[in-house]
Amino acid sequence: MSLLHPDAEGFVLAGGKSSRMGRDKALIEVEGRPLLEHSLQILHEAGLESRIAGATVDLSNFAPVVPDRQGQSGLGPLAGICSALSECSRRFAVFLPVDLPLIPASLIDYLLHHAIVTEAAVTLASVAGFVQTFPAVIDRAALGSLMESLHSGDRNCLKAFRTAGSALPGGFSALPLELLVQPGQVKHLRALYPGQWFVNVNTPDDLKLLNELEPRPNPS
Repeated sequence: MSLLHPDAEGFVLAGGKSSRMGRDKALIEVEGRPLLEHSLQILHEAGLESRIAGATVDLSNFAPVVPDRQGQSGLGPLAGICSALSECSRRFAVFLPVDLPLIPASLIDYLLHHAIVTEAAVTLASVAGFVQTFPAVIDRAALGSLMESLHSGDRNCLKAFRTAGSALPGGFSALPLELLVQPGQVKHLRALYPGQWFVNVNTPDDLKLLNELEPRPNPS
C-alpha cells in the first residue's frame, strides 16, 4: 500500500524492563497475538511505516529495530525516542509504547494530521483535562532539546516534550479527546470510552483489566 503519511514514520517503544510484569511485555499475548504486533498494526492502520525503538531483546523478526545509542541503554523511553529521531529521515515521528494496545489508529491519524497542518513540535492528546504522554507526534527538529532533557537527569517524557515545544516555533499541542470524539473525528472500533483507550499493561492485574473491559452501551 502507498503510505498515507509520507512525511512521518512510526516507532513502537519496546525498551522497558517489564519488572512489574515479570516478563517481557512486548511478547505477552492479547487476543492470541503479542502486544508488539498490536502496536505495529495500529501504526500500520494509521498509514505509517514503522520500526521498533529501544528493544532490549531481539525483536527484529517483527520489524526493523533501532537500538538505544551507545551509553543510553537503560535510560528509559526518552532514550528510545532520541535514538529513533536520530535515525528518522522524515519530518515527523509517531511514538506508541508497546503497552498501549487499545489506542485507535484514527487518533494517531488525527494527531499526525494536526501536527502536519500546524507544524507543532509536539502533538499529544488529553482526556478529562489530563495530558496523555503517548501516543506522541514529534517533529524531528525537537531532537536537540530532547537530548538535553535526556542528559539532564530528569527524563520525564512529558516534561521533556513541553520543554521541546517551548523551544521550537511550532510549540506544544495537546488536543482534548472529548472534542474529537463527539463529532466523530476520532472513534474506537470497539466503542470503548476514551479513558479506556489509555489502559497501560504494566502488571498482571493490568492484563486482567484489559481482558475485562466492556464497550460503552449503544445509545440506540
